[in-house]
Amino acid sequence: MHKLIIVSNRLPITIEKRKGSLHYRRSVGGLATGLGSFYKSYNSSWIGWCGVPWDKIEEKEKKEIETKLINDFGCFPVFLSKNDVEMYYYGFCNRTIWPLFHYFTQYTDYDRDLWKHYQRVNKLFCDAVMELAEPDDVIWIHDYHLMLLPKLIRENLPDAKIGFFLHIPFPSFEIFRLLPWRKEMLDGLFGADLIGFHTYGYVRHFLDSAHRLWGYEHTHGQVTAGNRVVKVDAFPMGIDYERYSSAVHESAVQKEINRIRKKLGDRKIILSIDRLDYTKGVLQRLEAFEFFLEKNPEYKEKVILILVAAPSRARVEHYYSLKRQIDELVGKINGIHGTIDWQPVWYQYFSLPFRKLIPMYNAADVALVTPLRDGMNLIAKEFIATKTEGKGVLILSEMAGAAEELGEAIIVNPNNKDEIAEALKEAFEMSAEEQIERNKIMQDRLQRYNVVRWANDFMESLSHIKKLQQELCARRLTPEMKRKLIGDYLNHNRRLILLDYDGTLVPFAEKPERAKPDNELLNILKALANDTKNEVVIASGRDKEALHKWFGDLNLGLIAEHGVWVKENRKVWKMIEPLRNDWKKEIRQFLESYADRTPGSFIEEKGFSIVWHYRKADPELGLIRARELIDDLVNLTANLNLQVLEGNKVVEVKNAGINKGRAALQWIAKEGWDFIMAIGDDLTDEDIFEMLSDTAYSIKVGLGPSKASFNLDSTVDVKLLLKELLGE
Repeated sequence: MHKLIIVSNRLPITIEKRKGSLHYRRSVGGLATGLGSFYKSYNSSWIGWCGVPWDKIEEKEKKEIETKLINDFGCFPVFLSKNDVEMYYYGFCNRTIWPLFHYFTQYTDYDRDLWKHYQRVNKLFCDAVMELAEPDDVIWIHDYHLMLLPKLIRENLPDAKIGFFLHIPFPSFEIFRLLPWRKEMLDGLFGADLIGFHTYGYVRHFLDSAHRLWGYEHTHGQVTAGNRVVKVDAFPMGIDYERYSSAVHESAVQKEINRIRKKLGDRKIILSIDRLDYTKGVLQRLEAFEFFLEKNPEYKEKVILILVAAPSRARVEHYYSLKRQIDELVGKINGIHGTIDWQPVWYQYFSLPFRKLIPMYNAADVALVTPLRDGMNLIAKEFIATKTEGKGVLILSEMAGAAEELGEAIIVNPNNKDEIAEALKEAFEMSAEEQIERNKIMQDRLQRYNVVRWANDFMESLSHIKKLQQELCARRLTPEMKRKLIGDYLNHNRRLILLDYDGTLVPFAEKPERAKPDNELLNILKALANDTKNEVVIASGRDKEALHKWFGDLNLGLIAEHGVWVKENRKVWKMIEPLRNDWKKEIRQFLESYADRTPGSFIEEKGFSIVWHYRKADPELGLIRARELIDDLVNLTANLNLQVLEGNKVVEVKNAGINKGRAALQWIAKEGWDFIMAIGDDLTDEDIFEMLSDTAYSIKVGLGPSKASFNLDSTVDVKLLLKELLGE
């Protein structure tokens, strides 16, 4: 029976050493809180740092910690030194990734030593996983601290089922590209089978970066990364809804609610609870509240802002500076606007335990949740869950991932003081009926998509992509099938070999000089072609001049421009049928308008076709323009007997009815073949695969849907196969 291994920076149990003794307590934070109940209900183990540096404890204490965590909590500790914590956690995680991914580029530190420690600690976590993991286990890695870990595990367990979830925003490419180790980060993440984010916006940013940095394409979130298919999708994290809603009815909680209400009287309560972090917008929130009091003096002495700021990363310079600014602003607001009987801001600098948090949520009339950037924000969801009587208003930043789910809240721009002030006034004036109606919709949604549903959806998606990978692997040319192919090749005397060029024999390259075959490939083709038992044909989209220049001296058949021109061994070129090209002038002018509006794109004119290339254009713009162009061309060419063909970053217009399959039929139709093999990589090669009998070997380079019977991973594998046919 397989188990689930959860891996995160921190365990759900934190250990502290005080006055010479060890103390164990439940960790605070979104992940520990969110997954705490889920992992206990599953056959699970949890790997993470225990919270105390190993060089601050004795060896016997280390053994005690391991034993207690494993036996009592199912947790397996990773021991980090004080220096590891300083350089990896307080360093690279919180001085590099955290500010950059939250768009605070001015705070980002690109220190190479911090990066080296990040790599080192990710390796330590990998070692811990390797000690525990078995082949059938599911490994679920969490958050920005461990973005290199999926690849490290994949290198050790090639067939492992690995999921990764990022709990913070993934930034746009223009921000992400600032990171010197951006490619290494993406490479690490693509070791996972499933990569999850809170919102589709983060998914889109990630896919854009993967495309721009690694050239990875995607179809509906499925990315072909090297020789693997990886799924990228959005899974908005939920909360343990019942835990928050049911806690309201406990007698101790009700007592605390009544105490708060009695102490504050009839005043409207605005609640702000957050970690003390510059991404949370606490300072801007206070400024907006001050502006609200100035703009609406009638609310003075009638409202109070309860500001709870949980200590966070106090050793990082920017956090210390932020606390000082907040302290000063709270003092200023209370000093200017306060009276003997009224303090506008009730400021608490400490973490609230669950039994104190629930009364705060329930007693509050308004929750003011205005982060400048936030991956999800579970506080907004927790507040709504506790409003069992339905009344209460959530004011939520549009920059929080939760805003996409909680659209019935009052959504604001956290940098707009006027908008927040207006939202506060709207919240106070909103009727009880409208509050209940809005909250009921959100509560139903949160109740349905709770943390267990979130985790189960992730697990189901992980199983689905793993199943798809296995189906694709079943078509891969295995060593056994390769031996059979080579055996059939050697045992037959009339052999036809059909080979695509770009993407099959050589990697894609726009410029002909970069795509020309090297000596190794030329020698392979020459040896195959000189075998009297073989007929070798190269079928390419390139023009006949390029093919003749590269292969004219070899005993090869050639197909150029996707089937317009054919040339049998050392004979002259001939057209597959008489074609017109008087249409090209009109089409070229049309394509030029698209090239002018799409920087990086260009037009290639062949004898009887014309091609618009957008490989070098901005990927997103290129795709948009390609869709527009194809739609326009279909209408433009409707009565011209022309075909619009979409290829790999190209849109080609040519005469209808001409394709590689039709051209290859000139060889396939010859009688007496007892061995046929065709290898290609894109849609244009599917026409050849379709022409072949079931006994032929059809091979697609790369993954994805195909009429081919088998797959190879890359052009390197194609070369290797051809060399093996030659006995090399």
